Amino acid sequence: MTLEVGKESIDIGIVVRDIKAALRFYRDTIGLEYEAEMPAGGGRMHRLMCGSTVVKLVIHDQVPDRADNAGGPLGASGIRYWTITVTDLQAITDKCREAGYTVAVEPRDVRPGVRISMVEDPDGNWVEFLENSA
Repeated sequence: MTLEVGKESIDIGIVVRDIKAALRFYRDTIGLEYEAEMPAGGGRMHRLMCGSTVVKLVIHDQVPDRADNAGGPLGASGIRYWTITVTDLQAITDKCREAGYTVAVEPRDVRPGVRISMVEDPDGNWVEFLENSA
């Protein structure tokens, strides 16, 4: 059976340790459009739009003791990074670097017409930026 989806994108929930730092990265640096703040099961959710994808930044009232996200794609199993397709890879990578974020993977070709970079958010989650000129 094939899954019948209700929209052409998925949404992502990211549990953060410092909501101000997360908003500085996702809203202020990357430029995702801020939509709303709401209660979310023992904390708060801040919803941002990335195209038709909702990026849900969740801060719990009781911040978890540990984070299991370090090391990017080779660090462990599970969700290690997520991708935003952009039109100017170099510009967004430079903007993140200038704002003080770690560029874990410098812009590079991964196949003809496709370039990527990867940047760590304040919690160590990796965001891949992908530019497709093919």
